[in-house]
Amino acid sequence: IEVLTLFAFSSENWRRPPDEVSVLMQLFEMTLSREAKRLSEHGICLRIIGDRSAFPERLQQRIAEAEALTAGNDRMTLLIAANYGGRWDITQAARQLAHKVATGELSPDEISEELLASHLSFAGLPEPDLFIRTGGELRISNFLLWQLAYTELYFTDVLWPDFDEAELEQALAEYSRRERRFGHTSEQLMRQSSLAASPA
Repeated sequence: IEVLTLFAFSSENWRRPPDEVSVLMQLFEMTLSREAKRLSEHGICLRIIGDRSAFPERLQQRIAEAEALTAGNDRMTLLIAANYGGRWDITQAARQLAHKVATGELSPDEISEELLASHLSFAGLPEPDLFIRTGGELRISNFLLWQLAYTELYFTDVLWPDFDEAELEQALAEYSRRERRFGHTSEQLMRQSSLAASPA
C-alpha cells in the first residue's frame, strides 16, 4: 500500500455539540504530537487534506510541524482528511480556476478534467483503488467525491476500533476478486490482456 487515506473529521462534523468538537480538536493535536516522530521513523509521509483554516491556531501549527517532519519520507503516504468534504474540495478547486480566468492567466477553454484535478487536495496522488467504510454505514458521506469515480467500494458492519489486520485482509481479498473495468466490458479487457501477452 503506497497511499492510505483516513477520514478523521468531515466538514459536516462541526454541527456536533461544541464540547464534542473541542475534545476532537484536542485529541487530534495530541495524536499529531505523539505520532509524527514515529511516522517519520517508519518512512511515512504525512499530509493533512481539508480546510485547516477553521482549526485552532495551535492545531494548525502542529499540523505544519508534523508535515514538515515527515515531508522527505517516501515509504508510504498517509493522508488524513480533516475538516474535509468532497463538495468543498471541488468548490475550492473551481474557485482557484475562476480566479485564474478572471486575471487572464487561464482561458475557460483550457479547463479540463485533468486541470481541475490538479487543483484538488489529492493532486499528484493516484486515485484510490479501494474505499472501505466501517460501522455498517452504506454511503460515502461526501468523501473524495471526484476521486472515487472508479474506486471499488467495500462496506462492513465492523466498527473502526475493531477493524484489525484480519478485517483488512478480508477487505483486500474481496477487492482482489473484483474485475475493474473502468468503463470497458469484460470482453474488451480480455482482448487487451491477450494482445499484451502476445509476442511482438
